[in-house]
Amino acid sequence: MHLYIHIPFCKQACFYCDFHFSTNQNLKNEMAFAIAKEIEIQKYYLKNNNLKSIYFGGGTPSLLKESEFEIIFKSIQQNFNLENDIEITLEANPDDINPNNLEVFKNFGINRLSIGLQSFHEPHLKMMNRAHSEIESENAVKIAKNSGFDNLSIDLIYGIPADNHQIWHQDLQKAVDLGVNHISSYCLTIEPNTVFGKLEKIKKFPEIDEEFAATQFEYMLDFLAKNEFEQYEISNFAKNKKYSKHNTSYWQAEEYLGVGPSAHSFNIESRQNNVSNNTKYIKSLAENKIPFEKEILSKKDKINEYLLTSLRTIWGTNLQTISYLDNNWLNKNQEIINSYFYQKHLILKDNYLFLTQSGKLFADKITADLFEV
Repeated sequence: MHLYIHIPFCKQACFYCDFHFSTNQNLKNEMAFAIAKEIEIQKYYLKNNNLKSIYFGGGTPSLLKESEFEIIFKSIQQNFNLENDIEITLEANPDDINPNNLEVFKNFGINRLSIGLQSFHEPHLKMMNRAHSEIESENAVKIAKNSGFDNLSIDLIYGIPADNHQIWHQDLQKAVDLGVNHISSYCLTIEPNTVFGKLEKIKKFPEIDEEFAATQFEYMLDFLAKNEFEQYEISNFAKNKKYSKHNTSYWQAEEYLGVGPSAHSFNIESRQNNVSNNTKYIKSLAENKIPFEKEILSKKDKINEYLLTSLRTIWGTNLQTISYLDNNWLNKNQEIINSYFYQKHLILKDNYLFLTQSGKLFADKITADLFEV
């Protein structure tokens, strides 16, 4: 099974981010103990306590001290069995990557880094209020590779307002030139409670140009394919089958346990999410309680969940899996599916539905049209 650990601390707030985090790091050590306690309490949540992957997300988990990693890993090792080929991913910001930190990461068994570069263009980094520079973006990858990390992913954002597409083309070229084997790339999205969202509301930040972003997305698909990257999920590209084992588990509806404030867990029959408040989380765990809300998944929820995750991937949506949940689903949705066949946005192969290249531009709409309501 799979374990996600949310570390809710950052040096500063990126203007586009709506994840749960705090720039006040005073509770970092207490948080490590609280997470360790939740791991202990939740050790029977998953049917199988053999872990295939561990993922440190956030926030900025690369801010953890060695002693804080030790607290968390000790609890993991006491409560779970780690498979021999386990993937342990750490999200890291470029400004936290140096030989000393990388040695600490390796000593704890971390064998995959997901580096939040977002861009190699200095003005764009400043616009987004990133804590690192253009030079640090490039050096982070080089330092990690020199330290023996050969399983590297980088994040890139497209759709950032610009006069033309030149900066985006340069970002992709630099990523390829640096020799990473995995790229996660997301369109800039303006969420209401972010700094960008508030600026957009008062007309001080432009709305995202969907056509501009779509052009960049299509260019990325062609460019990365020519450079031997396989798009195995809408936003994720890998060379030599270096898929994210952890994220793939989400898309293939495998069970996972999420610990830390705002973390989500899924065990096929239900979903639960922890409180998004650091102080409440720490206080509750000090009393051996986990502050979460639980949702029992209905047949409709399970179908929608499966559609949402599977249709985005190279593995597609198994119609037999959906029919097992509702043997009338295909009849109810045949007209919609046929319309997307006609538009060449969907194809059917061996009883699996797949998005076509053009269909990937409309993935969210297609999925929503097929949802059970």
